Amino acid sequence: MSTTLPVAGSAVLRAETRGLLRESRRPLVVALGLHALAAIAGLVGPWMLGALVEAISKGTTTSYVDRVGLVLTVAVVAQTLLTRWARRASFVLAESVFARLREQFIERVLRLPLSTVERAGTGDLVSRTTGDIDAVAHTVRFAVPETLIAAITLLLTCGAMVLAGPLIAAGALVGVPLLVLGTRWYLHRAPAGYLWERRAYAALAGTVTETVDGARTVEALRLGERRVERADADLAEAYRAERRTLFLRTVWFPTVELAYALPVAATLAWGSWLAVAGHATLGQVTAVVLYSVQIVDPVDRLVSWLDEIQVGATGFARIVGVAEVPDDRVATGAEPDGEDVTAAKVRFAYRERDVLRGIDLSLQPGERLAMVGPSGAGKSTLGRLLAGIHPPRAGRVDVGGVPLVDLPLERLRREVVLVTQEHHVFVGTLRDNLLLAAPDSGDERLLAALGAVDALEWFASLPHGLDTVVGSGGHPVPPAAAQQVALARIVLADPHTLVLDEATSLLDPRAARHLERSLSAVLSGRTVVAIAHRLHTAHDADRVAVVEDGQISELGSHDELVAARGPYSALWASWHA
Repeated sequence: MSTTLPVAGSAVLRAETRGLLRESRRPLVVALGLHALAAIAGLVGPWMLGALVEAISKGTTTSYVDRVGLVLTVAVVAQTLLTRWARRASFVLAESVFARLREQFIERVLRLPLSTVERAGTGDLVSRTTGDIDAVAHTVRFAVPETLIAAITLLLTCGAMVLAGPLIAAGALVGVPLLVLGTRWYLHRAPAGYLWERRAYAALAGTVTETVDGARTVEALRLGERRVERADADLAEAYRAERRTLFLRTVWFPTVELAYALPVAATLAWGSWLAVAGHATLGQVTAVVLYSVQIVDPVDRLVSWLDEIQVGATGFARIVGVAEVPDDRVATGAEPDGEDVTAAKVRFAYRERDVLRGIDLSLQPGERLAMVGPSGAGKSTLGRLLAGIHPPRAGRVDVGGVPLVDLPLERLRREVVLVTQEHHVFVGTLRDNLLLAAPDSGDERLLAALGAVDALEWFASLPHGLDTVVGSGGHPVPPAAAQQVALARIVLADPHTLVLDEATSLLDPRAARHLERSLSAVLSGRTVVAIAHRLHTAHDADRVAVVEDGQISELGSHDELVAARGPYSALWASWHA
């Protein structure tokens, strides 16, 4: 059963944000400075118009009006230019911050323990690497710069209102209580609502992905109706989460719209009374009212983008939460003394019930061991423990006398490698895909690896050889060829122990048999554990381990086990017939 990856708390998010801002301190100061200058240029208009009204009420000259018009023109041009430079600086800053955040996230994802990735399932991780990253990208690129602009403009406009007419400016406060109370009500409920929404969509994505990936299994076992019911349930949960966040917005937005209108009406009415009473001039009233109209725009932008920031903050918490996944191993620095792999009293459970119960197994360097048994017996789980992917719940799995979980991942992959029926061809050239396993390899070595896995016939059909672009959107790679590419990477990685879990399942039996013989020659001298349903693999192996109900029920050579007339003998007779 899949489990959700951690979500970072507010303290962690603040620390991450401070770290990102510290790395961009200078560009941030430049962007804020330009925005402040642009906002100041925008404040000139109401001030000068107020002065013009005051001058006209007392009598003025056309030359004064011309000077006011010239100042207004210069201020508008200056504001336009400064705003352009400020926005450009903000967008460049946002892109650089997001680039660092994305690289940091990818590094953390690649460091996730494989056991954690398998338990979490594909839905949650895919949701974080797609939907959450997109939400954070939108927030960083647009919401954060716009919020900074609005905040600076709001502060400077408030200051200009107070300078223009302190008594009149007090009328603008009438909308503050409604704005504050409405926003606090929203912010108190929004984070939980958006987290619910993200979790719901992650679950839905996982269900859809699993159904599509396992379409053949779903069809074969007639599970279509059950999978549709599961998808409908997840969709209903996402619908309820969307309804919740929509309700929050439908309450909050009208509240803030009313809070915008009140200050304009209040300053106009209050200012008019003050002017009649002789406590303010007509020019002051004009300036403050214009400022109260002008202040609506930054406040509205703050409020509008605050909703986007909530979505982005939720996504940010989910992608930062990946870093809180604890390691499933602690490297001690011990060096293996030899290449022998042993399992002693190994027990393992995905949940409460052990799926492996007291496994004892010793592999000698260069030995070929085949693991056979019914589906669900624990063969693949044992293979993952022998490859160091899962730490055992009890007992230990060693290489050269050192527990596999004590080795750094980089060292572990030089010792033992697991090859499953799952494989991936990355976007890039075929050469790039092969060099992942051995970055310093030349073309001759790459071609030799392809030859070792019987891929040269397919390779000859590629239009540009090793430089052919493959992967999503590139030259199509059939499933069997993709599996051969994965096996070629293993040949290049050159580990001393190899665990093959149905590694040739996508090839037809004749091609698989030929490939296994080719690999046998290439992997001469290496320890190979082959988990397979095709029993010719067991026939060719040095020893055969029969796994039943989480235990090794039989262990010996093919001939010995056939002669023993036990479970393996019955399995061989059934398959051979």
